[in-house]
Amino acid sequence: MTGLTTHVLDTASGKPAEGLRIELFRIEGDVRHIIKTVITNSDGRVDGGAILAGKSFKSGTYELMFHAGDYLRGSGVALPHPAFLDLVPIRFGIADEAAHYHVPLLISPYGYSTYRGS
Repeated sequence: MTGLTTHVLDTASGKPAEGLRIELFRIEGDVRHIIKTVITNSDGRVDGGAILAGKSFKSGTYELMFHAGDYLRGSGVALPHPAFLDLVPIRFGIADEAAHYHVPLLISPYGYSTYRGS
Protein backbone atom coordinates (compact mmCIF):
# COMPACT_ATOMS: atom_id res chain seq x y z
CA MET A 1 0.00 0.00 0.00
CA THR A 2 1.25 3.47 -0.84
CA GLY A 3 -0.13 6.73 0.46
CA LEU A 4 -0.58 8.65 3.68
CA THR A 5 -2.64 7.36 6.61
CA THR A 6 -3.18 8.31 10.24
CA HIS A 7 -4.73 6.87 13.39
CA VAL A 8 -5.60 8.99 16.43
CA LEU A 9 -5.92 7.51 19.91
CA ASP A 10 -7.11 9.39 22.99
CA THR A 11 -4.71 8.17 25.66
CA ALA A 12 -6.66 9.86 28.48
CA SER A 13 -9.82 7.88 27.71
CA GLY A 14 -8.11 4.80 26.30
CA LYS A 15 -10.25 4.98 23.14
CA PRO A 16 -9.93 5.95 19.49
CA ALA A 17 -10.43 9.69 18.94
CA GLU A 18 -13.71 9.73 17.02
CA GLY A 19 -14.78 12.99 15.40
CA LEU A 20 -11.38 14.71 15.38
CA ARG A 21 -10.91 17.13 12.48
CA ILE A 22 -7.63 16.92 10.57
CA GLU A 23 -6.42 19.26 7.85
CA LEU A 24 -3.70 18.24 5.39
CA PHE A 25 -1.45 20.92 3.91
CA ARG A 26 1.32 20.79 1.32
CA ILE A 27 4.17 23.14 2.20
CA GLU A 28 5.93 25.05 -0.58
CA GLY A 29 8.47 27.52 0.76
CA ASP A 30 6.64 29.67 3.30
CA VAL A 31 3.21 28.88 1.85
CA ARG A 32 0.79 26.24 3.16
CA HIS A 33 -1.71 24.93 0.60
CA ILE A 34 -4.68 23.08 2.07
CA ILE A 35 -5.29 19.79 0.29
CA LYS A 36 -8.00 18.13 2.33
CA THR A 37 -10.00 18.19 5.55
CA VAL A 38 -11.13 14.90 7.11
CA ILE A 39 -12.84 13.71 10.30
CA THR A 40 -11.81 10.56 12.16
CA ASN A 41 -14.29 7.70 12.37
CA SER A 42 -15.20 5.51 15.37
CA ASP A 43 -11.85 3.71 15.05
CA GLY A 44 -9.87 6.98 15.08
CA ARG A 45 -9.02 6.52 11.41
CA VAL A 46 -10.11 8.19 8.19
CA ASP A 47 -12.88 6.59 6.13
CA GLY A 48 -11.44 5.19 2.94
CA GLY A 49 -8.06 4.55 4.56
CA ALA A 50 -5.65 7.00 2.97
CA ILE A 51 -5.72 10.75 3.42
CA LEU A 52 -3.51 11.10 0.37
CA ALA A 53 -3.08 8.46 -2.35
CA GLY A 54 -2.80 7.91 -6.07
CA LYS A 55 -1.63 10.77 -8.29
CA SER A 56 -1.96 13.23 -5.38
CA PHE A 57 0.64 11.32 -3.33
CA LYS A 58 3.85 13.15 -4.28
CA SER A 59 7.15 13.75 -2.59
CA GLY A 60 7.40 16.97 -0.66
CA THR A 61 6.80 18.57 2.71
CA TYR A 62 3.37 18.23 4.32
CA GLU A 63 1.62 19.16 7.54
CA LEU A 64 -1.23 17.46 9.33
CA MET A 65 -3.12 19.86 11.60
CA PHE A 66 -4.99 17.97 14.31
CA HIS A 67 -7.79 19.98 15.97
CA ALA A 68 -7.23 18.40 19.37
CA GLY A 69 -8.85 21.12 21.49
CA ASP A 70 -12.17 20.93 19.62
CA TYR A 71 -12.12 17.14 19.90
CA LEU A 72 -11.31 17.16 23.63
CA ARG A 73 -13.96 19.79 24.46
CA GLY A 74 -16.48 17.82 22.38
CA SER A 75 -15.60 14.71 24.38
CA GLY A 76 -16.57 16.48 27.61
CA VAL A 77 -13.05 17.27 28.81
CA ALA A 78 -12.91 20.52 30.80
CA LEU A 79 -9.97 22.40 29.35
CA PRO A 80 -8.49 25.62 30.73
CA HIS A 81 -8.70 28.76 28.65
CA PRO A 82 -6.57 28.85 26.67
CA ALA A 83 -6.15 25.10 26.32
CA PHE A 84 -2.62 23.78 26.74
CA LEU A 85 -3.02 21.84 23.47
CA ASP A 86 -5.47 23.17 20.92
CA LEU A 87 -3.99 22.70 17.45
CA VAL A 88 -1.33 20.02 17.00
CA PRO A 89 0.68 20.49 13.79
CA ILE A 90 2.89 17.69 12.56
CA ARG A 91 5.16 18.64 9.67
CA PHE A 92 6.88 15.82 7.83
CA GLY A 93 8.47 14.92 4.52
CA ILE A 94 7.50 12.34 1.93
CA ALA A 95 10.57 11.23 0.01
CA ASP A 96 9.47 7.90 -1.49
CA GLU A 97 6.31 8.02 -3.61
CA ALA A 98 6.21 4.21 -3.67
CA ALA A 99 6.07 3.92 0.14
CA HIS A 100 3.39 3.99 2.81
CA TYR A 101 3.62 6.86 5.29
CA HIS A 102 1.62 6.39 8.48
CA VAL A 103 1.53 9.34 10.92
CA PRO A 104 -0.34 8.28 14.07
CA LEU A 105 -1.15 10.61 16.95
CA LEU A 106 -1.55 9.75 20.62
CA ILE A 107 -3.35 12.66 22.28
CA SER A 108 -4.37 13.77 25.77
CA PRO A 109 -5.18 17.22 27.18
CA TYR A 110 -1.56 17.82 28.21
CA GLY A 111 0.58 15.80 25.84
CA TYR A 112 0.90 14.05 22.52
CA SER A 113 3.30 11.83 20.64
CA THR A 114 3.75 10.72 17.07
CA TYR A 115 6.11 8.60 15.00
CA ARG A 116 6.34 7.13 11.52
CA GLY A 117 4.29 3.98 11.78
CA SER A 118 3.62 1.15 9.40
